[in-house]
Amino acid sequence: MADVLTVDDPDDPRLSDYTGLTDVELRRRREPAEGLFIAEGEKVLRRALQAGYPMRSLLLSAKWLDALADVVEEADAPVYLVDPALAEQVTGYHVHRGALASMQRRPLPDAAELLAAARRVAVLESVNDHTNIGAIFRSAAALGMDAVLLSPDCADPLYRRSVKVSMGAVFSVPYARLTPWPQGLAALRESGCRLLALTPDGEAVPLDEAAPHRLERVALMLGAEGSGLSPKALAAADTRVRIPMAHGVDSLNVGAAAAVAFYAVTAGRSGA
Repeated sequence: MADVLTVDDPDDPRLSDYTGLTDVELRRRREPAEGLFIAEGEKVLRRALQAGYPMRSLLLSAKWLDALADVVEEADAPVYLVDPALAEQVTGYHVHRGALASMQRRPLPDAAELLAAARRVAVLESVNDHTNIGAIFRSAAALGMDAVLLSPDCADPLYRRSVKVSMGAVFSVPYARLTPWPQGLAALRESGCRLLALTPDGEAVPLDEAAPHRLERVALMLGAEGSGLSPKALAAADTRVRIPMAHGVDSLNVGAAAAVAFYAVTAGRSGA
C-alpha cells in the first residue's frame, strides 16, 4: 500500500508535477520533456492504470480516499492528500473531480510497427486543438479504428484536456508520430492502405460512393480545423472524399467529421 501523506504547503516540491496545469504552453513543453502526463478524475485514472501506464504520484482530496481505496492499496507511488483550496493553488484551477494522478509516459511505437497490424488508420495533419484531438480519439476507439498516426505538429494526445475529452480513449487506441511529413505517407501506401483525404471540396467523391468499408486496408486523412489538409497531403492521397452537406453548411468541425468518416470506414451504411 502507498504512503498517504498530508501536504499543506502549496510550494512543497513533492507537488511539482501538478503546478501550473492551466499554463498550456508551459505544460506542452514540460510534460513530454519530463516524461509525464496528468490523468484527471477517477474514470480516466483507472483507464490509464488499466492501460499499463505507471503512476508517479496521486493527488487527492479527503473525500476521494474511499472511492479510490483499491487504487491507493495497490499503488507503489506516493499519495498526497490535500485540501481542495490547496489543490487549486497548486494547479491553478478548481479540481472538480477531486483526483489527479501524475502518470509516466511510455515510448511511442514506430509508425511502421502500427501499420503492420492495422487495417483502419486515421491520419491527422496539424490538428493542434486538444479538444479536437480528444474527440477524435474517442470516436476512433468507439468506432473501431485500429490506429492513429499524427503529423509532427499535431497536439499531444496525452495533454490533460485531450485525455479528459477522450474519456481515456487515448489509452486504448495505439498511435505514433509519422515522420518525415508528408513523405512518411508513402509508408501507408506501401503497407497496402488506400489513402482517402477528407475535404469539403465539392469535386471530391462523396464518402458513400468511395465505399471505404469495402476496402481491405484504408487510411483516412483529416486536417486542421479551418485550413484542412495541406496541398502536399492532398497530393499524396489516392482519393479525395467528402461528407455531403445540406442546408448551406459548408463543413463539419473536424471532430464531428472524423466520427462520421470513421463510421463509414469501419461499418458503412445499412445495405451499402
